[in-house]
Amino acid sequence: MSDQNNGDGKKTLSIKGGAGTVKQSFSHGRTKSVVVETKRRKVAIPKPGSTAAKVANAQGAVAQNLSDAEFDRRKKALEAALANEADRAAKEQEEAQARERERERLRAEKDAEARAAEEAEAERLEAERKAEAEAAKAAKIAKTKKVAAEPDPVADAPLGDKPVRSRDKAPTDSAPAAKRTDRDEDKRNTRAKTEDNRRRSGKLTITQALGDQGNRQRSMAAMKRRQERDKRKMTGSGEREKVSRDVQVPDAITVQELANRMAERAAAVVKALMTNGIMATQNQSIDHETATLIVEEFGHRVVRVSDSQVEDIIVATPDDDEAAQVPRPPVVTIMGHVDHGKTSLLDAIRKTTVATGEAGGITQHIGAYQVETESGAVLTFLDTPGHAAFTSMRSRGAQVTDIVVLVVAADDSVMPQTIEAIQHAKAAKVPLIVAINKCDKPDADPNRVRTALLQHEIVVEKMSGDVQDVELSAKTGKGIDNLLEAIALQSELLELTANPARPAAGAVIEAKLDVGRGPVATVLVQYGTLRKGDIFVVGEQWGRVRALIDDQGDRVDEAGPSVPVEVLGLNGTPEAGDTLNVVPDEARAREIAEYRAGVSKDKRAAAGAATTLDQLLAQAKANENVIELPVLVKADVQGSAEAITQALEKIGNEEVRVRVLLSGVGAVTESDVTLASASNAPIIGFNVRANSQARESANQKGVEIRYYSIIYDLVDDIKLAASGMLTPEIKETFVGNAEIKEVFKITGAGKIAGCIVTDGYARRHAGVRLLRDNVVIHEGKLKTLKRFKDEVKEVPSGQECGMAFENYEDIRVGDVIEIFTTQEIERSLA
Repeated sequence: MSDQNNGDGKKTLSIKGGAGTVKQSFSHGRTKSVVVETKRRKVAIPKPGSTAAKVANAQGAVAQNLSDAEFDRRKKALEAALANEADRAAKEQEEAQARERERERLRAEKDAEARAAEEAEAERLEAERKAEAEAAKAAKIAKTKKVAAEPDPVADAPLGDKPVRSRDKAPTDSAPAAKRTDRDEDKRNTRAKTEDNRRRSGKLTITQALGDQGNRQRSMAAMKRRQERDKRKMTGSGEREKVSRDVQVPDAITVQELANRMAERAAAVVKALMTNGIMATQNQSIDHETATLIVEEFGHRVVRVSDSQVEDIIVATPDDDEAAQVPRPPVVTIMGHVDHGKTSLLDAIRKTTVATGEAGGITQHIGAYQVETESGAVLTFLDTPGHAAFTSMRSRGAQVTDIVVLVVAADDSVMPQTIEAIQHAKAAKVPLIVAINKCDKPDADPNRVRTALLQHEIVVEKMSGDVQDVELSAKTGKGIDNLLEAIALQSELLELTANPARPAAGAVIEAKLDVGRGPVATVLVQYGTLRKGDIFVVGEQWGRVRALIDDQGDRVDEAGPSVPVEVLGLNGTPEAGDTLNVVPDEARAREIAEYRAGVSKDKRAAAGAATTLDQLLAQAKANENVIELPVLVKADVQGSAEAITQALEKIGNEEVRVRVLLSGVGAVTESDVTLASASNAPIIGFNVRANSQARESANQKGVEIRYYSIIYDLVDDIKLAASGMLTPEIKETFVGNAEIKEVFKITGAGKIAGCIVTDGYARRHAGVRLLRDNVVIHEGKLKTLKRFKDEVKEVPSGQECGMAFENYEDIRVGDVIEIFTTQEIERSLA
């Protein structure tokens, strides 16, 4: 066995030296003989009698016992199995060959299609190249003809002065141009092949998905500008003529909107702003002055326009057309002090009993009624509250009225609200009629009323003045006819007229939120005629008249001048005192309402922004020691909510005050309870109730809801609650004085002062002050008071005692002890 080289550089072992010897051949002719150990294969022969021997003998016996027929049958079965196996293998091989041929065929078809596509693309590119070459050739020919037609200044010049022509260099430049053309063509072909290969590879780019194929599309604006340039070139007009436009510039406008109104590019406007030192993008707003400067710089004319011009459609003054004016009923307002009989007088005129249905016997709303007298004259009456809290209601009543009837009780004479009503009438510049009521009482004295009115510059006719006065009794009806005659006479002197054909305008007397009807406004029509279906705007609200209800509760189709009606169809509850105006369409009404709401919001924001940080800190410091009582107010009508808010805000002093978190109309809702719970505030319901969800929520959150129907009961309760938040007044009472004669130090008890009571008496549970050189150095209570060894409650003047202070031992001989008692006294708001 030796190591031989088989021709590929590898070594093998071969046996040459006999058994047990191996000869190895190395490079450079070196050999080596190695003795190896050889082993014979062990053959296992079963022992006689073993299990393996028995099995082998049995198999041999079976083979010997087979018959020739059985042997042939088994042999044939074996041959058939071998033949079937060979047929199956051949069939599988044929199927594999068929699949391979099919794959080759499909691959050839794909290659053929790819070659055809490449050839088509190459033909298309070749056609495009030829077309471009022909177009360039035609353009060159046309240019040559044009140049030939024009006079040649070079040819006409002297020989020595002829410049070198550019076309003389054309033959030298043609070769590089041809090379560039060939390179461009090769690049296009390469790009086309690359695109085809990418398409065949199945890869899809974003550009291919969008169908752009790498070519950037031009915008519509660019296309329009190109069309305009081409048109100018064809017409030969050159630069287009500058158009000067009238540009409306409001108080604030965005740069983009200004560019649109001037028909200029936004980029040009931004550039003009940057030139003037203003950095603004096209979405930012600029003020009116800046916009005016830019408009004038572009050569346009500025037209000033304000947002408030949206209200120009509203005509708030009566028409001056005398032919269209017709007489209208006078508007009479009943004013006076509380309980002087205003509503009772109106009931006697209307023959109704409104006063008996009022809560507490006082009027808390403005009532509007229309009465027809026995003579056929129609009068419109407004009944105003006399309580001190309803100042705003009386002021609104005087502003919308033509005649004021001042009711004064003959037994009570002139009172504070009577004086206030006189002031409202003077401010509104309306005539006054004095009705001296309750003349049927035994202690009535009308002359005392007339004399008291002189102090307020009201001189009645019986005292040689020009103010009418009527003595009457609303209870018995005496003198009511005289009052109606006085009103009719004053109305004739005023010559009241109105134009019923113009768009309606009126004043909101009262507003409320009805559960079944929604927002309802009581409107006194002043001009025009309000009809069902009219679109109107009132304050920050707008709507369409859904229904009109008169003072008798009947539905009417229209309401003329001086007619009070309830208007349904508002989208929200307006403020009492707002003006109702009819507008042409719904869009205009919505625009005006949104403008007014925006102005109101800006005013509130400006009021908050006007407060500087120092002012806020000063205000917070000033209110640091002020205790606030937060409340929520929900009333049946807007006027009552306003009056309650004004009355509650007047309650308080420098220590405590009432803060109204929310004031509104309508029932108490669950959101009101949530706000009250978060603010730890009670809810006040004035002639309204809480719905079921609000009641359940209030019970769960522990929110107190109080209901009232009389305003002065409400004010008194809130005033009492605010008074309970005041710190009590401490009243101090002097008891006595004692002087320290000796100081004893006792173990376990501390320092004990040996004193003599010099004035009054010493009391065990009283307060004490320690005075040294008439300066208070300690104030507290006594720990012990002893007379000799006994603990006593009091020590009279002139006797000696021992005293010890609680938590204080800095006592000296000669110090004075002042004994006093304190008492807490509850305070109340005036």
